[in-house]
Amino acid sequence: MKYVGGAARAAAEEQTTGERRTRNRVASSILGHGPSTAADLAERLGLTQAAVRRHLDALVAENIVEARDQRVYGSRGRGRPAKVFALTDCGRDAFDQAYDQLAADALGWIAQSAGGGEQGEAAVTAFARARVAAQAERYRELIDAAAPDERAQALARALTADGYAATARSAPGPAGEQLCQHHCPVAHAAEQYPQLCEAEAEVFSRLLGTHVQRLATIAHGDGVCTTFIPQAHQGRPAAAPEEPAAPAPPVRPPAAPPDPAAKSASPAGPAAPVSAAGPAEFAEPAVPTRTDHAPVSTSGRNPA
Repeated sequence: MKYVGGAARAAAEEQTTGERRTRNRVASSILGHGPSTAADLAERLGLTQAAVRRHLDALVAENIVEARDQRVYGSRGRGRPAKVFALTDCGRDAFDQAYDQLAADALGWIAQSAGGGEQGEAAVTAFARARVAAQAERYRELIDAAAPDERAQALARALTADGYAATARSAPGPAGEQLCQHHCPVAHAAEQYPQLCEAEAEVFSRLLGTHVQRLATIAHGDGVCTTFIPQAHQGRPAAAPEEPAAPAPPVRPPAAPPDPAAKSASPAGPAAPVSAAGPAEFAEPAVPTRTDHAPVSTSGRNPA
């Protein structure tokens, strides 16, 4: 993705993140209060009904919530019952923190079983690397099939399919790209065990074929996990180091006939050196020759 208008692009990213947070608030309100109408949600969240309906449409498209007819107990008045919005099974899974806590507990058990301290941290690191390595195998085929300058976007699409809501955009200037993950399914566990984030960055580096730099993580309190990918990920072929642009020594053709016009007028002195630069303005001035011969060429080129 080409970088067009850095400030505008960054503002668009922030707007996307802000909208996702608002949608999470809408879904959380439904989780805490049960199926709700757009009017109920607008009142609880301090939003307009139009804004709530726009976020509800997006949540329905993502299969987080679904619209149902409102159940009416007792006598029902005229008109169609209002639509209420309830969480789907997928939506409930998104809020289920039991698995995240279970993962943190399991990592703690691994660390303690390995003896704690540095040995425990090493065991957690080994587990984290094994986990993301298996995840990377599913990504490798997609990334290898992409053009070199589109691999960051291919990685973002693969991460999005796994629930990370990732995007890739050009960083300001020609330095590289930024991979942004707007959601982290293991943020709670990664807060306690940063080895998960470190192992993920290592996998990104191997998949893209270049060193990457993690700039921010949700686990550390940032709004977005941001990874900087330098321009080297475009996979330019390696070239030999450039040598100084010094001209090679002139080589005289073995079969070149002598040029009578190029003879020096002074038989005792050596012939004037030929400039390797070629153009006449950089050569030494030619010594005048006898007028009964052809004029001396000042082009600096070998007539042969």
